[in-house]
Amino acid sequence: MSEAIFLLGLSFLLVVVCLTILLLTAIPTFQELAKAANSIIRLADTLTRELPATLEAIRMTGLELSELSDELNQGAKSAGEAVKQVNDGIKGVRQSASSATIATKSAFAGIKAGLKSLGRRPRQRRKETYQENLRGNNQSIRDLGSSSIDDEEDIANQGRLITPDDIRSEGFMGDLNSED
Repeated sequence: MSEAIFLLGLSFLLVVVCLTILLLTAIPTFQELAKAANSIIRLADTLTRELPATLEAIRMTGLELSELSDELNQGAKSAGEAVKQVNDGIKGVRQSASSATIATKSAFAGIKAGLKSLGRRPRQRRKETYQENLRGNNQSIRDLGSSSIDDEEDIANQGRLITPDDIRSEGFMGDLNSED
């Protein structure tokens, strides 16, 4: 029995030594936990003071960004309208230049025709010329139906049909010829 009491005392002594070692190692740990708790309390105080202002600043930044994007959209629309107006202006200038070119060409053609007509001999009255040509054409058509094809000289003498080349040679439509 004495051996059992000895073992019980030894066991009790080992438990006390282990608890002492445990307490000696736990004390710095508990001190560090206390420091961490104090840091957490300070952090919570700081967050309580600073977080609303930070959140307000973030909210204001978001509003400013949305206003800025709206202004950029309006600027882009204005730039698009300005480009469209410039394009319309360019189209107008092109049309004006085309009209001016046509007017200039017409003026030069008119001047050229006027200078040509000054150098020509006076013409017969057109009404008389046309009536003579019509009478000549009617006769040649009637005569062509009744005469034979072998009489080429007779057909040439009876009055021939007027071709556009003949009209140009007489001066009518000569101003429209692109070669002059």
